[in-house]
Formats: sequence, structure tokens, C-alpha cells
Amino acid sequence: ITSIMNRVRNLKNKYRNEENITDEFNYTKISADTTDNSGTVNQIMMTTNSPEDWLCFLLKLEKKGVPQMDVGLLNRLIGRYSQAVTALPAEKYSQDESYARILVRFAELKALQDPEEARDQFHLARLNCKKFAFVHVAFAQFELSQENEKKCKQILQKAVECSAVPLELLEAAVQNLHLKKKQLLSDEEK
Repeated sequence: ITSIMNRVRNLKNKYRNEENITDEFNYTKISADTTDNSGTVNQIMMTTNSPEDWLCFLLKLEKKGVPQMDVGLLNRLIGRYSQAVTALPAEKYSQDESYARILVRFAELKALQDPEEARDQFHLARLNCKKFAFVHVAFAQFELSQENEKKCKQILQKAVECSAVPLELLEAAVQNLHLKKKQLLSDEEK
């Protein structure tokens, strides 16, 4: 079964790589900004395929505009974050902070389009990267923004129970929730 699963995974990766080569070629032709020297999606996938490289690439892409104001950029970002999540196996990177940040940011971007899909992505992030407090806080913040204060509180309690770190981050979020603040963490606390 393991052998079959590995072959299926390899075929999926091969198919995605061929598809990404075409996507990246088309993206490069469309893009007017030729100053981006971070490398392409294909270079990342073919060489290191590390969460750190993906996160660096994605953050540079985000700097090209404001996703909340630019639907085209938002769609492009969601597509690239989706590629990163697909290219990085959770079983290999669940303890990697950059991987956790990719999952959280992907969910935050999805929240701008479809809250239900965003909720699914936050669940995925929490399931795969439960040791990072910021993952739980981001999900709790999402639920608070959806006016689900009870769910927000449950998420933070479960984060404490599973010993997510740093504990101070969770304590600050819980305190701000009790103070009825709209933001669980201030910029300083983040």
C-alpha cells in the first residue's frame, strides 16, 4: 500500500510540475514586473521545495499590492498559496514554522473570498501545526470576526490544552477576548 501511495504521490507531483511550468510561463509573460528575482515556482519546486523558500516567494508576491483591494492579486495569491500547500507534504513539514505561516496566510486570504473554505483551511492548519500558538490565535481571530465568540474561546482553550507555544501569546489573546476587544492580539503582541 505504501509503495502504491508513493507512486500515486509521484505521479501527482509530476503532473502538477508540468502544469506549474505552463502556469509559471504564462504568469511570467503576463507580469509587467521583471524586477522580481526571487525565482519562480518551478525553481522552488525543482530545487529545495522548502517552506522557507515558498514563504519568501509568497510574501514578495503579496508586496505587489493590497489583496483586499485588488481581486486579481487576491486570486493570484490564493492560487500560489494553494500550490505551496499542495507541494509541501504536511507529514514532512508539520513542525516547520514557515509551513504553518503559509497555511495560516492561505486561510486568511481565503476568508476574503469564502468564509466556509477559509474555516476548512484553518482547521487544516490547526490539525497539521498544532504546536504553534499563532495558528490557533489566527483561527480564533477568524471565528471572532465571524461573530462566533463561543467558538473563538473554544479554540483558544484547546490551544492551551495541547500546549501550543508560546503560551504568552495564547494568554494575551484570551485576555483580549475577555476584554471584548475586536483584535485578539495587538501589533505589539504579534
